[in-house]
Amino acid sequence: MRQGEHLRAYLREEAMPNVWCPGCGHGNVMGAVTRAFDHMQLDLDETVVIGGIGCASRMPFFLNTNAMHTTHGRALTFATGVKLARPELTVLAIMGDGDALSIGGNHLIHACRRNIDVTALVLNNGIYGMTGGQLAPSTPQSFRSTTSSFGSIESPFDTVGLALAAGATYVARATTFDFEEMPQMIEAAIRHPGFALVEILSQCPTYFGRLNKLGDGRALLDYEKDHTAPLEGVTRQELAGQLPIGVFREEIRPEYTRQYAALCDRARRDGHA
Repeated sequence: MRQGEHLRAYLREEAMPNVWCPGCGHGNVMGAVTRAFDHMQLDLDETVVIGGIGCASRMPFFLNTNAMHTTHGRALTFATGVKLARPELTVLAIMGDGDALSIGGNHLIHACRRNIDVTALVLNNGIYGMTGGQLAPSTPQSFRSTTSSFGSIESPFDTVGLALAAGATYVARATTFDFEEMPQMIEAAIRHPGFALVEILSQCPTYFGRLNKLGDGRALLDYEKDHTAPLEGVTRQELAGQLPIGVFREEIRPEYTRQYAALCDRARRDGHA
């Protein structure tokens, strides 16, 4: 058997080939998702993967789970509804940086705040990849896009910092270069009994790499490796100029659907339902 052959069970082969450009990192992420599913022996009939609009949000098309393709920025809204209606299901929302941080930013904040048991994967390639390479909320300062040809003058969102401040109880960051660590973080996020967010830095050679003269997909993987450092075991001075990766928070707090169920039970006992 070829390496990874058993992971075909987690994919909709009839939907292949995928829509992503050669060298795009989103295929790496989908491979990590299937490896996490396989390690957990996840029941695909009891799993829902939801996407909004964008390159990353096409991933539910290719995973052999229950799937929803929703509107721009609203993946977490639909995920919240699914989880409230069927709290026993495993629910993932897979979004790009534009989907999650721009039009969907407010939904992200409140999903973190509520601590509802949904796993959010934010695939951050620093640009709007599907609609023409425009400036995104995550585009690094001074980097080019089709709408910032002289370089962005805006400060980018810190996805991890935003999730931590908003109250997410599991927060992690990986890159598509982190082939071993990425599925481990995704699995930990799925297992976590509360809102979990994993930001994954994913290469976009078609727009981000070309417009910023950073090379092809392989060169961008090297760029990720050279500009990130593990969160643990390094000093603040050693992190200077590099983006930290790893698990930033993992704590247990009351989860929303469990609190809601308890509230409903109490209301019934008190004769209000």
